[in-house]
Amino acid sequence: MRFVFNFPDLGEGLEEGTILEWFVSEGDNVKVGDSLVQMETDKVVADIPSPKSGTVIACHGNVGDVIHVGSPLVEIEIEGSGERAENIEKENTDTDKPIVVDAGLPVEAIVESEDGAAVVGTMELAGEGTVLAASEESFPKVLATPVARAMAKEMGIDINHVPGSGPSGRVKKEDILNFKSPSTEWSGKTSAIAPQIEDVTYKPLTQIRKTIAKNMLHSKHNAAHMSVFEEVEISLLKEVVTKYKPKFAAKDVKLTYLAFVVKAVAQALKQHPQLNSQIDTENNRMIFRNRYHIGIAVDAPDGLVVPVIRDADRLTIFEIAKAIGELAQKARERKLVLEDMKEGSFTITSFGSIGGIFATPVINFPQAGILGIGRILKTPIVKDDEIVVGNIMPVSLTVDHRIVDGGETTRFVKRVMEYLSDPVSLLMDD
Repeated sequence: MRFVFNFPDLGEGLEEGTILEWFVSEGDNVKVGDSLVQMETDKVVADIPSPKSGTVIACHGNVGDVIHVGSPLVEIEIEGSGERAENIEKENTDTDKPIVVDAGLPVEAIVESEDGAAVVGTMELAGEGTVLAASEESFPKVLATPVARAMAKEMGIDINHVPGSGPSGRVKKEDILNFKSPSTEWSGKTSAIAPQIEDVTYKPLTQIRKTIAKNMLHSKHNAAHMSVFEEVEISLLKEVVTKYKPKFAAKDVKLTYLAFVVKAVAQALKQHPQLNSQIDTENNRMIFRNRYHIGIAVDAPDGLVVPVIRDADRLTIFEIAKAIGELAQKARERKLVLEDMKEGSFTITSFGSIGGIFATPVINFPQAGILGIGRILKTPIVKDDEIVVGNIMPVSLTVDHRIVDGGETTRFVKRVMEYLSDPVSLLMDD
């Protein structure tokens, strides 16, 4: 019996995905749970497992192709069903259309066989609503299709030097065929011939980059952005972090200022619920979130992602620091799953580690606000009528002015600053 497995709906507004790598080809035997194909969606890269055991008879799409939810991915001849398949095909002699079987119910559909290609990845789902964790497989130094790797080896080409034209710079067989190694001429000394440089380089948009572009415009067009800027003196916080960092490190947890910022924001949101809400204009109402799920913007290799620390107000500084480290690591390794990024109620972006001081962060719509943390500066300040060296943390808060007024915005910032100026109070809340 022929079973057609369609690209499943993972929820969270998923409409399409890009094929990064095929793990199977026509004629391969697979079992339930075996990885079939690696797909890149707007949020994660994930391996899609087989929902059936049998023989692969068709793979739909090549590496780099965009597949829409509900479109065929793989056709499988189910084990032990050959006789039934023959009967079905005999009953269908009036048409060349094969029978597609889903959940045991036969339906007619046109299926065209396409050659599968191959490359690298991590994703999804054997049943409705089920999301599998990202693959634990680490990425190779250079992403390439198996065909390209074999050709490079046969032709004596170092694949690490071949520019890739596939998704995320993956090397395809065309890249190997078109690659020209820099040559040298002997004239008593070696001189390298400079390779020709193209005026421009074209690379396809990744699903993540397309989603970032769409979400940024959606936020700017649908929220009334207003930003305020402040500076908070954190010398005491610096002492606390310096003191406890070795103790955290002994437990394989990195303590940073961000853990205290997350805790401060979560506590402040409890006192200023307007910042933990969203507006529902279609139903003429406000939606107040009763839990404090703090999103952390992470500068991942393929673009900005925002994993979420759930119930941050209930966590200790140690637990928050541990969660930040784990989520950041998963983001860098492209192992985040949808569950890691769901239901955020407020977002923090810490751009100061790269070098920025102030910014106007774009709201993670439909949230009410986003807090930006800038680079900490040693600055002269007045303390007890004397000029001393202070440690200043710049903060930038952007809010949706439809939801939050200026007065409440300022009071929220002030509350966050009070917590950061007195970090012991956050430890007491633990």
